[in-house]
Formats: sequence, C-alpha cells, structure tokens
Amino acid sequence: MNILSVLANGVTEAVQSLYGVLPDPSLIQLQKTRKEFKGNFTVVVFPLAKISKLSPDQTGEAIGSFLLEHLNQVKGFNVVKGFLNLEIAESYWLDFFDKAMQDEEFGFEKKGIKPLVMVEFASPNTNKPLHLGHLRNIFLGYSVSKILEANGHSVVNVQIINDRGIHICKSMLAWMKMGNGETPESSGLKGDKLVGKYYVEFDKLYKEQQKQLIDAGRTSEEAAKMAPVILEAQELLIKWEAKDPEVYSLWEKMNSWVYEGFNASFEKMEVSFDKVYFESDTYLLGKEEVIHGADKGVFFRKEDGSIWVDLTNEGLDQKALLRKDGTAMYITQDIGTALLRFRDFPETSYQIYTVGNEQEYHFKVLFKILKKLGFDQADKCYHLSYGMVELPEGKMKSREGTVVDADDLMLEMQNVSREVAMEQGKLEGLTENEKEGVYHYIGMAALKYFLLKVDPIKNMLFNPKESIDFAGNTGPFILYTYVRTRAILRKFEENFGPISRRVDYNGPINEVELNLLAKLHDFPLVLKESGNTYNPSLIANYTYELVKEFNSFYHDFPILREENKDLRTFRVQLTQKVGLVVRNSFKLLGINTVERM
Repeated sequence: MNILSVLANGVTEAVQSLYGVLPDPSLIQLQKTRKEFKGNFTVVVFPLAKISKLSPDQTGEAIGSFLLEHLNQVKGFNVVKGFLNLEIAESYWLDFFDKAMQDEEFGFEKKGIKPLVMVEFASPNTNKPLHLGHLRNIFLGYSVSKILEANGHSVVNVQIINDRGIHICKSMLAWMKMGNGETPESSGLKGDKLVGKYYVEFDKLYKEQQKQLIDAGRTSEEAAKMAPVILEAQELLIKWEAKDPEVYSLWEKMNSWVYEGFNASFEKMEVSFDKVYFESDTYLLGKEEVIHGADKGVFFRKEDGSIWVDLTNEGLDQKALLRKDGTAMYITQDIGTALLRFRDFPETSYQIYTVGNEQEYHFKVLFKILKKLGFDQADKCYHLSYGMVELPEGKMKSREGTVVDADDLMLEMQNVSREVAMEQGKLEGLTENEKEGVYHYIGMAALKYFLLKVDPIKNMLFNPKESIDFAGNTGPFILYTYVRTRAILRKFEENFGPISRRVDYNGPINEVELNLLAKLHDFPLVLKESGNTYNPSLIANYTYELVKEFNSFYHDFPILREENKDLRTFRVQLTQKVGLVVRNSFKLLGINTVERM
C-alpha cells in the first residue's frame, strides 16, 4: 500500500473516531505539500470541517494529532489556513528506498495483466514525405503505447497507410504529365520525397488553371471544380477503383517508392509497428458496410446516387459516405478499418486513434456511424487528439511545399548535437562511428523530448535551437545528467566494488536527500496518471524535475568523497536509482540513453 492510501485510510479513521461519522471517500483530498510549507503531503481540511462542525484549523489540529499518535509513518504536522501538512518519517522513506532498490522494474506493472489496447499512429498519406507534424503524431503515439505497456497492458501498434484517394491521384497525374520517367534512382531522391515533389507540382498547375478560368469570368468555386487537371485526377480515381491495369500498375510503383522511404524514416525515429493496414484494402469493406447500411435504411441515398448519413438529431450534420460516381470518401475506409481491426484483434479493449485536433469532428461522426451500424465496439474507440505544431513563420502547408521535412529535421538535429559535443570535447577515445551514434541519440533526444514535453492537447511552437540546449527543460540536459550518474557509478565500482541492492543506511537524511527520495517516490504515481490520461508530457516534465533535484544533491553534497562508508553507499544508491528512473522514463518517451556525451 502506498503512502497516499495509508494517509487516506488514516484520515478516514480519524474522522470516524473523532466525530462519529464515516466520511465519503470523495471528501478525503490529498496533495503534495507546496514548497513554501514544511511537510510532504497535505490534507485539504475544509470538506471535513463540515463534519466536525469546527473551524478548519481546529479540525486540522485534531486530525493531525490523531495521525501522529496512530500512524508511525507520520512524524509531525502543521496546519496553515485549513490545510493539514504532514511530515513523513525518515523510516518510511528509507524503507521505501530499500524496496525500490531491490525492484528492477520499479514503477512498472507486469506486462499483460491488463487488457489489450490498440494504438494507431503515424498513418501517413503516400503522396508526400513525413514532416514535423507527423513527428509529433508518431512520437506521441509510440510513447503512449510504451506507457500503457508499463501500466500492465498488452499493446499492439498499428498504422493505416492512406494509399488511395484523390490526393494520391494528384501525385500520379503530375508524374504522368511532368515526370519523364523519373525514379528515385535516377533523381537521387528518397521515394517519398520524389512523390511529394509531384504533389506540389500538381498544386502549382491546379492554381494556374484556376486563375485562368477566373480571369475568363468564372467564379472561384466554379474554377476549382472546372480546372482540367482536377477533372483528370477525378477520372484517374475512377479508373483506379475499376482497377484499370495501367493506372493500377503506376499506383503500385509509386507507392513502393514511398514505402521504402517511409521505412527508412521510421528506422531513424526508432519506432516500429505490429500491424500495417492499407486504405486500399479497408475501403472495400467500408463500401460494403455503407451500401448494406443504406439498404437497411440506416443511411439514405440522394437522387444522384450518393449515400449519406443523417446525424442532425445527434447534434452533428449530414455526412457523405459514397460519392455519386460510387467512389469512396475518406470516412468510408475508416469504417472498414475499424471493423477489420476488431476482427483481427477481438480481445482489444480500446482502440486509440492518434490524430490531430483538426479531425475531432471526423471522429465524432465515425464513432456515431459505427454505433448506427450496430457495432458494439464503437464505445471502445477513442480519439487521442493533439494540437498542431507550428513554426515561428506560421502553419505548414504540404500542397505548397512549406513543411519541415522529417528527415531533414532529424539530420539537422544530429548536426547541431555534433557541433555542441565537439565544442565540449568529451568524446575522446570513441571511434568516429561511435561518436556519430552519440550525436544521433542526442539529436533524437532533443527532438522527441521537445515535442513530448508539451501537453498533447496544446498547440506548440517548435524551435530547433531551443530544443538542443544543454541547459533547461530539454532532452540533452536530462541526457547529460544521466551520463553524470553513470560516470559516478563507474568510479564507485572501480574504487569500492559492486553497489549493494540493499539499503542499510539508517539516517539521518538531509532535506536535499529527502526531496530526492520523495521525487523518486512519485514515479509510480506519475506513470499511472500518464497512462490514465494518455499524456507523455507528465513523464517528460517529471523527469526534468527529478534531474533538477539530483543536480542540487550532486552540487551540494560529496558522493564519492564522503568519508562515512554507509552514507557514501547510500548516496551512490540514490544516484543509481535516479539514473535508472531517468533511463526508464526516457524509454517511455521512446528516447535512448547514452553512456558518454
């Protein structure tokens, strides 16, 4: 039983004993004590004063005295304006630390003791390369999957490759018109970048044709519909759905270029997937379900033959599911994908869609449609919505080619980390390959941490230079602290031998050490909360607070120079456990650690 449960039970017993009333659990409110007050945990007394019929301060004094007498974990208390601040005994902290030292999986629950969760992330389109916005999506989804595993869930990572639709046809058509047979090999471009180049070229041509039509007297709406190149793209989509041999062959070739490019990028990002779905497969199942739903009267057909769903009674709108020419909408494949995934993994307790907040309405509609189709697992679908990543110069636009390419950004981060590391000159003795590995890991730590330390629901501004800083709330700063713990441990073992996993120290504990113990004590609670809320930023910012506490400890007190053998061992054990928690926290964020930097 953790200390919060012990204290909550103690407060409940105190109220019942002192005032003859068993309080509702919701009235027992515990929180961390604010730094300006003495104590570790605080009881909010105001709700309990309604039971005691006394002032909050009088109630706090009475409950504090009861806890001091009946709980050996409490060594003192003070009451400040209705808040009961409790000091926890050193014996509790040392006992906790002894157990933590012996627990190699400290804070983690045994994998597989909780139901299977499916996490979808990445899910790119095959008409453009991955960009900065994809990075936030991928790092968020991957981190959530790792956090859920650490909380005891079995997890399956999936993505849906959006490999069909009008946007894919745009890249294909532009390549047919302007490509002159260009390939990744002939151009020297990664396949995803080559295809993305023609997506941009399509948009340029499309805008030129719209301008010509507008100059000829058409409205902007008419020009958007009548431009020859968009009509050709729509015709190409019809041919693709009819499996026209020539169109289908080109589609397969261009997609193969993109997949090779994607896989190279995923390898650099150090993320992986258990199952990959393709929209070109799942949209067919979606079309079947939509047509079947129309036949049953769940959906309705318009005079032009298109199929729609009416969600106005549920506070939404009418939504097209199939076009009049029979081609599928974006949501059509999502219907098929959801059904197929639960067929493939029937034991799935929850399916989490990691998708930006601009798609919130889309997922509300999707889940309502699944419910209308009688799909019981519709209630097991969750949209993990996150804010957009913007640059100092504004929002990125794929059509206009104004995005930050993911590969280029990862390379830039590695180059910057190389410059910083070379200035510090602390990698002597490593081979060039080993040094490049360190530069890569520092760069990825900077990038991943910067994108994950912000609450997912918030929009964020990405600043590459700020993210690589070796001071402040950054990945490199935390990584550098981890490297410091490893150096201390190596020196200790060289001079004094292996580090014991049993804590034999009996105190005293100074305030800095106590703060560090308390911060370590928080890790399992933070891990649990981050799993409940799908929020890696809790882990990220906890890790930063932990290394700040450790650096205070490191600068204020000798570790290896301490003459008292028991105290020296205790401080090294603290150092070892901090390093382990930092390493595990970074693993939860998808970040690798290094031994030197």
